[in-house]
Amino acid sequence: MIIFTYDKTFDGLLSCVFFAYEQKIFPDSILAEDGQKPLFVDASYHVVTEKEKAVRVWKSLEKKLSRFARNMMLSVWLSELPETEMLLFRYIRKNTDHRKGIEMNFGDDDVLRIKDIALKVGTDARKLIQFVRFQETADGIYFAPVTPSYNVLSLIVPHFKARYADQPWIIYDTRRNTGLYYDRRSVTEISFSPQTLSELRLGILDKEKVSEEEALFQQLWKEYFRSITIKERLNPKVQRAHMPRRYWKYLTELQ
Repeated sequence: MIIFTYDKTFDGLLSCVFFAYEQKIFPDSILAEDGQKPLFVDASYHVVTEKEKAVRVWKSLEKKLSRFARNMMLSVWLSELPETEMLLFRYIRKNTDHRKGIEMNFGDDDVLRIKDIALKVGTDARKLIQFVRFQETADGIYFAPVTPSYNVLSLIVPHFKARYADQPWIIYDTRRNTGLYYDRRSVTEISFSPQTLSELRLGILDKEKVSEEEALFQQLWKEYFRSITIKERLNPKVQRAHMPRRYWKYLTELQ
C-alpha cells in the first residue's frame, strides 16, 4: 500500500495530485499528516502544500470541467467525509487522463458519488439558510449558533452578507468550534474557548447575554406561538419532516 500524507487542506490535496503525476506514484490512501497510518505500508510520502502547484492543477481542471462540476468538488471537500480525499483524487485523475473529461459519465461510480455528496452538502446549506435564528446580544451583535451536518458556513456567507449587510452578525458552528463574524465590512473566521462553546451548544443564549429588546421579543414570540397553536391539530411527525429536530434547540418558540 502506498500512502500520501498532507496538511488536510484543499490546496494540499491538489498538491498531492501534482506530486503523484510528477513522481508517477499514485496512492492507495491519502491521510492527514497527524492521522493514524495503516499497519502495513509499502511506501509513505509526505506531500508539502505548494500553492503554485495547486493552482496549476486547478487551472487544468478548469479546462476539462464546468464551473458546476468544480463547485461539486468543493462541496465534496466540505463534507469532511472519510472517503473525501481518495474520491476527489480519483475524480481528478480520471478527468486529467481522459481527453474530454468524465463529468457527464454517470456510469462511473465516482461521478455518481461526487454528485450524491454534493447534493447532500447543498441541501444542508439551504436548510441552514432557512432555519438559522439570530439573537441580539447585549453588545448589539446578532448571534446564531448552528450545528450543520457538513462544514457549510462558507457556502452561506454570500446570502447573509447580502441579507443582513447593515448589521454585525456571528454565525457559529458549535460542532466544529469555528464561526464567521461580519462587521458590516468583511467576514472574519473566529473561535471561542471550550467553556464558552459548551454554553453555546445549548442553543439559546442566557438572558444576561441578550439585549433587553431581544428578551422582550423572545417572550412575545413564545406567547404568540402558544396562542395560535391548536392542540387538536398537532402533528409531530409532519412537524419533524418540515423542521428537522436537530434545529429545535435554536427555536425560541420551542424552549
